[in-house]
Amino acid sequence: MTASTEFQYIVYETPEAGIARIVLNRPETANAQDTRFLYELNAAFDRAAHDDDIRVIILAANGKHFSSGHDLAEKNSYEAMHDHATVGTMCGFTCAGAERQMAREEEIYLGFSERWRNIPKPTIAAVQGKCIAGGLMLVWPCDLIIASDDASFTDPTVSFGVGGVEFFHHLWEVGARKAKEMLFTSDALSAADAHRLGMVNQVVPREELAEAALVMARKVAAKSRFALKLTKKAINGAQDAQGRELAMQNAFHLHQLAHTHWLKLYDFLMDPTGLPEATRRALGIKLDAAE
Repeated sequence: MTASTEFQYIVYETPEAGIARIVLNRPETANAQDTRFLYELNAAFDRAAHDDDIRVIILAANGKHFSSGHDLAEKNSYEAMHDHATVGTMCGFTCAGAERQMAREEEIYLGFSERWRNIPKPTIAAVQGKCIAGGLMLVWPCDLIIASDDASFTDPTVSFGVGGVEFFHHLWEVGARKAKEMLFTSDALSAADAHRLGMVNQVVPREELAEAALVMARKVAAKSRFALKLTKKAINGAQDAQGRELAMQNAFHLHQLAHTHWLKLYDFLMDPTGLPEATRRALGIKLDAAE
């Protein structure tokens, strides 16, 4: 197995011929996603997509949990974006107000997730522990999901005054009724329930997760690369023909409206009254003089 050390938060490795494994490697934060993290992840996906020797891509994570979602504690996120050459051509990041916020999220949240969904190679997510909010935006774009038996999937953003994460794929993953329950209650979806609903392909003991992903990758890699590409395009195209793309754009714009609403009320992108007290204190958010 060969592994690359070119990234700070991502490990890129080839465990065997034809298979790339991209590993989230910020376990001290439960793989929270700051700007650098997401650009590195996108670069790793690009590397695997452009390598003719790679036929299947596995997305995995180090640590107890797959991902705790976006890093709410990140500072200077706009400046961090300008560390990346691709940002120079994106006019929205130098603007003020809602335009800047929308442009940022359109690229690194919705934009990246859509890009990863349409990589012309099969992708497999191997998920353990908690997968929260922004974590869903990493696994839902993958073609197959294998979960450990202790995995859970949560989108608590309605509790924070926002109607779901930017990659609003809930309906396509679990159906309308369960999507509403998932969002209205902020309750976690267990690996077993996710499997029953068709969101997850397999559930395995945690100690078998890495090998199960490799076994699946080997089966897929044995197929014609061109046939796999065409099949993926056909299935993704069928979802889009059902209105998925339009629905995603509508949800994203509503998401931006929510951000603007809370910024006017609290000078914060979400409703801080819905955040856990420990999170508010860590972020330095004070709701009243008593705090």
